[in-house]
Amino acid sequence: SRTIELDPDAGSLGSLRRELIFDGGLPLADAQTFPDTYSEHDGVFTFRGGPRRTGGAWGVIPREPHELSIAWVVITEQSKPPWLGGVGWTGQPAIVRWPAVVRHSMTRLGSLRQRDDFVEVIQGSLDGNVHFIDLATGKRSRPMLHTGNPIKGSVSLDPRGYPLLFVGQGIPENRPIGLRVFELINDTEVFFLPGSDRAAPRKGWGAFDSSGLLNRATDTYVVGGENGLLYLLRLHTNFDPLALTLHVAPEVARYRYKSPGNAHFGIENSLSALQNLAFFADNGGTLQAVDLRTMTPRWKFEAGDDTDATIALDLEPSGPKLYTGTEVDKTGPKGRTWLRRLDGLTGRPEWQKSYACQGASGPPKKIDSGVFATPTPGTGEVDDLVFYVLARCPGPDNGVLVALEKKTGREVWRYEFPLHSWSSPVLLADEDGRAYLLHGGIGGVVRLLEARTGLEVAKVQLEGDIESSPAVFNGRAVLGTRANRIYGIDIR
Repeated sequence: SRTIELDPDAGSLGSLRRELIFDGGLPLADAQTFPDTYSEHDGVFTFRGGPRRTGGAWGVIPREPHELSIAWVVITEQSKPPWLGGVGWTGQPAIVRWPAVVRHSMTRLGSLRQRDDFVEVIQGSLDGNVHFIDLATGKRSRPMLHTGNPIKGSVSLDPRGYPLLFVGQGIPENRPIGLRVFELINDTEVFFLPGSDRAAPRKGWGAFDSSGLLNRATDTYVVGGENGLLYLLRLHTNFDPLALTLHVAPEVARYRYKSPGNAHFGIENSLSALQNLAFFADNGGTLQAVDLRTMTPRWKFEAGDDTDATIALDLEPSGPKLYTGTEVDKTGPKGRTWLRRLDGLTGRPEWQKSYACQGASGPPKKIDSGVFATPTPGTGEVDDLVFYVLARCPGPDNGVLVALEKKTGREVWRYEFPLHSWSSPVLLADEDGRAYLLHGGIGGVVRLLEARTGLEVAKVQLEGDIESSPAVFNGRAVLGTRANRIYGIDIR
């Protein structure tokens, strides 16, 4: 191992320092530049769909939808209290239509290997298991994977269509906690990245709520840990669908940084990326851009409070823009959440807007207010809007979804919830290109809203609180609740 340290130039970086720690070879020998298209296959492969973290849906929904209905329900197991089963934050499933050659290689699918229309749902759960479900029928498509610890974040798949699954564990319970990698031919673990890392700036907490990105051009997986480290795993993937084998032999690079005044390390959000630039925030509110070719910081911005919500990246005529929001945590229990648009190349704020929030009334020391949901930049007929969900704003129990003008931050409309929400809304388009938002909240209500007006067009009641975010494949959504349930929901 060797460590490289540098003091970046003065300016927006201030006195941010970085350290690079390499194990074994040099994983950065290949330039880390993400392709413009994350995957050429059908499905949702990572949290919010890809490097810009603006998706979560594949395909289109029926014309002028007016109804949400439950298609199927899968019951999970339970872990220890208070986590039990079901799905927590961020909890988005992956959904994939496997390439035929890959599907045929998966021996544990049984007769589903022969079905060309087969689409698989892969859902991490607080029960410590990964659940595999046939999207069409709601039946289990293969046995569960037992990871040993509750899973709070969103699983991710190899965007090349390879049978490779990445699962970050959220709570230490029965096994060492970390990031586990599985091959899905025989459903076996092929790599474990422990969260208790001696290089980590945050000791004693090794969860991985972040959903990583796989650079298919360089065979490298990039992910943040709650221990405060940014990891690059050069996988050395060897997949042979004829021999029915898949092997990885990862080399690991760690990016560690120091920012004066920030004692709250921990990356809970899923990093965003544009070509060679990666963007992420931490529990202390430090946002930064890192050049993945050299692992050099390009800029930083101090948001002022914990930032767990993933940064959404939007390519606009004036350049890449970042949409982000803070919690009311270190500044709580009563304070203001800040919503911002930053220039992606410089980190300079172009506008910022604040809303009053009130922390939870219980349990003690628990606040959970502000922005937990990932902002949703509009596309198509709403490409001038960006959507934010605010938890416990203005009061300790309620919440609101607001539509803001991208250019100015001006509020265009709002939808007020009787209870708060951490779930990220998914932007959908119908067959005519009309835009809708699908959203679930505490209390178990799933709502479909017109994205232009905020008008509610349909809703359905589920059992249990919703903390997780939905994924959608054509007209069917998948969403888990805290009541040990995973739902398939038809949009029609």
